[in-house]
Amino acid sequence: MFVLVEMVDTVRIAPWDFERQLNDAIVEELNKKLANKVVYNVGLCICLYDITKLEDSYIFPGDGASHTKVHFRYVVFHPFLEEILIGKIKYCSQEGVHVTMGFFDDILIPPESLQQPAKFDEAEQVWLWEYETDEGAHDLYMDQGEEIRFRVTDEVFVDTSPTGPATAATDTPTQPGQSTGTICEPGLGLLSWWNS
Repeated sequence: MFVLVEMVDTVRIAPWDFERQLNDAIVEELNKKLANKVVYNVGLCICLYDITKLEDSYIFPGDGASHTKVHFRYVVFHPFLEEILIGKIKYCSQEGVHVTMGFFDDILIPPESLQQPAKFDEAEQVWLWEYETDEGAHDLYMDQGEEIRFRVTDEVFVDTSPTGPATAATDTPTQPGQSTGTICEPGLGLLSWWNS
């Protein structure tokens, strides 16, 4: 779920930060730049773990700031395929059950990946599992805020870098990273289903 990723970046330190220790200024700049951002094909950056190497700092003509090449490791949220996670239901819609981890909201469990037979209740805006027993069918609702155990089946990253003036007018905002999950296996689904 959380991995350490080795990265390299050139960090710009403004002149008014020269009075601070170089490491402290670099840590602050790296966290400003990367924390809570999705990096393409890497994952959601959480926080700096450590700095492994600092190269020489340079001041370029016309810019009073120092530029330092930094090698560092960053804590990143990147769920593995087939990993089982526990989240909370954020909301339900026709496209499926939307799950949040508290710090990452872009997880979708599509209708075909729910416990079957499942149907969407338009009035209450929730999905329900029609669980069959010897006494008949029971409707098990997937309510907002309930804890849910799911398996990660796919992860999609979208490059959201600026493209240019010709395509900027037609672009629609997209999520930089989204995970897809399933609860279509025994033991997966709402924790309350399996605790009793």
